[in-house]
Amino acid sequence: MSNETAAEAREITVAHAPERHRYELRDGDATIGFTIYRRLQPGQDQVVFVHTEVDDAYSGQGLASKLARFALDDVKSSGRRILPLCPYIAAFVRKHHEYDDVLDVPAQGEAETEEARWSK
Repeated sequence: MSNETAAEAREITVAHAPERHRYELRDGDATIGFTIYRRLQPGQDQVVFVHTEVDDAYSGQGLASKLARFALDDVKSSGRRILPLCPYIAAFVRKHHEYDDVLDVPAQGEAETEEARWSK
C-alpha cells in the first residue's frame, strides 16, 4: 500500500473555458486558479492575457506554470498570437523562448494599466 496522501493523489487538471474567456486549473470540480484573456476584436488573431491567479492553498506546487504552459501552447497551436499584459504570463514568456515566434510586445505602460485595473 502506498503512503501517498489524498492531496498527492489528486489530479489537478487544466481546461479552456472559452465562454468565460479563461483557462482554468481544476481540482475535481473546484476551480483553483485561472488566467483570463481577451480578444481585442472579433476575428483578431491576438490573445491578450490580462490576469492570472492561483488559490493560496495551492501555492508552491508549480501550478501557475502548468496553467501558463497549457494556455500558451493552446494559443500557439491555434495559430494565434500572444500579448502578455499579465505580469505572470509576461515573466513566463521571458523565460520560455518557445513562444517568441508568436509573441507581441506590449506598448509602453499598457501592462501596468491592465494590472492596475485588476488590482482594484
